[in-house]
Amino acid sequence: MIQNKEEKFEAIFASIKEKPNEINMFSGFLKLYPEDWKQLKINFSKFNRSKQFGKTIPLPKPEQSLKKEIRVWLKKSK
Repeated sequence: MIQNKEEKFEAIFASIKEKPNEINMFSGFLKLYPEDWKQLKINFSKFNRSKQFGKTIPLPKPEQSLKKEIRVWLKKSK
């Protein structure tokens, strides 16, 4: 999904002045990597359009998946 995720999360972590949390990291990602965010949303919409009627494959919304990845990264980095 996100290319060079570790490096990008490290850069966001370094740019945050207050105590890092999921919301701060999410906002930082949107500011520093708008193209990656745009690509996540595009991929999500392409996936939703490609599903056949009646066959659902649960895919979290881009906001949910990014926040989950940030949450996991924050737990791992502590």
